[in-house]
Amino acid sequence: MKYIGAHVSAKNGVNDTPLRAKEIGAKAFALFTRNPSRWTSKPLTDKEIDSFKTNCQITGYTPDVILPHDSFLINLGSPDSQKLHLSRVAFLDELHRCEQLGLTMLNFHPGSHVNQIETDDCLDLIADSINDALDQTSGVKAVIENTAGQGSNLGYAFEQIARIISRIEDKSRIGVCVDTCHAYAAGYDIATPEGYESTWKTFDDTIGLKYLSGMHINDSRKGLGSKIDRHEPLGKGTLGEGFFSMLMNDPRMDNIPLILETPDETIWAEEIAWLYSLAKA
Repeated sequence: MKYIGAHVSAKNGVNDTPLRAKEIGAKAFALFTRNPSRWTSKPLTDKEIDSFKTNCQITGYTPDVILPHDSFLINLGSPDSQKLHLSRVAFLDELHRCEQLGLTMLNFHPGSHVNQIETDDCLDLIADSINDALDQTSGVKAVIENTAGQGSNLGYAFEQIARIISRIEDKSRIGVCVDTCHAYAAGYDIATPEGYESTWKTFDDTIGLKYLSGMHINDSRKGLGSKIDRHEPLGKGTLGEGFFSMLMNDPRMDNIPLILETPDETIWAEEIAWLYSLAKA
């Protein structure tokens, strides 16, 4: 079964996010548990936590279909010692918030070498940061999101993600979220039937499908291998409608959260319904 949803707003508090997801017909959802553009945020209150859990119970969302996203400021591979410290503290706080809310996954971008250290050194630093955070928490899986490779961001190649995973001490607490726009922009030709199958074979051979824990479902404004991260509404970008039909009929994507991050939230309900319409009986 496909669990499709969207990254809903938490502007009125995390407790409202399950209700927002239900309004658009989502069977899964993503959220920020804190302000994504600040290093620190107010702690979650007992009232917020209890209300979030109650609303999840009322709407029927279980932790396996909820994929929170961490702050955009965090760089777990930063060569700057102060920024690395800030990133590690913030990442740990994100994991603690997931623990408090009863969530079992945290989606994050791996990090960037900002052209100051070698790629492999940065990847190893990212793994060290993850291990450090996992040692201080329990019950929450760290889910690495692939990137488009824009700028000095790492994680655009499956081999880079595999290197990080190989250095994680507790393999049961690491996973991967594949963003479809990012994958295409990074050079994985998922738009054609041949390229689609080749990409998932490469993913399985390099990382392992057992680590696939969620996906971000986006079309891409830019072309194959552009290395530019620009999302488009479904079927309106360079990926095209055919890709989404392949995805919706691929059992490898069953039973994980499939999250829309398309730019027009006013049509999320339509996009979710359209995706479900592509599934063959």
